[in-house]
Amino acid sequence: MKLPRSIRVIERGWLSANNIVLEERSEAVVVDSGYVAHAPQTLALLERALAGKKLARLVNTHCHSDHMGGNAAIQKKFGCAISIPQGEAPAIDNWDEQQLILAVADQRAQAFSYDDTFRDGDVLQMGGLDWQVIAAPGHDTHAVMFHSPEARVLISGDALWENGFGVVFPQLFGRETALAETRATLEAVGRLDVDVVIPGHGPPFGDAGAALERAFHRLEGYEQDIARLARHCAKVMLSFSLLEKRSMPLAELPAYVARVPILAELNSRYLRMTHAAMAEWLVNELERAGAAGRREGLLLARGE
Repeated sequence: MKLPRSIRVIERGWLSANNIVLEERSEAVVVDSGYVAHAPQTLALLERALAGKKLARLVNTHCHSDHMGGNAAIQKKFGCAISIPQGEAPAIDNWDEQQLILAVADQRAQAFSYDDTFRDGDVLQMGGLDWQVIAAPGHDTHAVMFHSPEARVLISGDALWENGFGVVFPQLFGRETALAETRATLEAVGRLDVDVVIPGHGPPFGDAGAALERAFHRLEGYEQDIARLARHCAKVMLSFSLLEKRSMPLAELPAYVARVPILAELNSRYLRMTHAAMAEWLVNELERAGAAGRREGLLLARGE
C-alpha cells in the first residue's frame, strides 16, 4: 500500500478526524480540520506538515464537529479559503445547531465563513491530482468522498472505515432514509477502482473489498434491528462527550442523559429505560468496550 508523495495523512484520535494534506509545489490543501478543543494541536501539526508551504484551501468532507471544528482557527491562522459540500451551506449560513448535531449532542464548534461550495460530480484539483466529488449520504445527508482515478485513492470521510463507518442516526432529525443511503454509498464505493482508502478516522488501508464486506455485515445488523442501531448511537454519543470532558460524575449521568436531546430522544423512542437505568447501562457498555472506567465517583475516559 503506497500513497503518492503529495499526500500526507495526519492520523488523529477519535475526537478529531484525520487531517489530509495534499501538496503541489509551494502550496497545499488540507481535508478536514478536527474538533474545536483540539484546534491548538491541529494548528501545530499543520504548521509542521506544511514546512513553509502556503495553505491555500481547507476542504470538508462534511460538517460534523470532528471534521469542521477547527475550520475557524485554521482560517484565522493561515488565511486560507474554505470549501464545503453545497448541501451543508444552509446549516453553516444559519449556524443550525440541530442540523450540525452540536448542542443536541452536547458537542461544539466555532462558527466560520466559507468561500465556495462543491457538489456531487464536480472535480477538485488537490495535490496535483484531479479528485472526483462523490455524494456519500448516510452518516451525514450532505457528506461527500473524494476519489482520484489516477492515483486510485479514495478519501472516504466517515462513509467507510477499515472496520465500519460513521454512526448513522435512526430516524432522527427527519432522517427516515439514512440506512438506505448508507447502503447506496457503500455500493458506490464498491464500483470504484481503489488501491488505498484514507478514512476520516483510523489509518489508511488497502483492502477496500474486505472493509466493504465488514461494513455491509454491520449495516445488515442495523437494518434487521433498529434498536441495535439506537443502542450503538447512544454509546457513540456518550463516548464522544467523555473523550472531550475526560471525566464525568457518575451521580450526574442520569440527569445528563435526560438533558442531552439526542440521548433523551433515543431513549424515549427506542430504549425506553429510566434515566438511571440508561446511565448505568451506558457506563457498563463503555467499560466493557474498554472506553471508560469508574474511579472515586467518576466515569473516566480511557485513551483517545
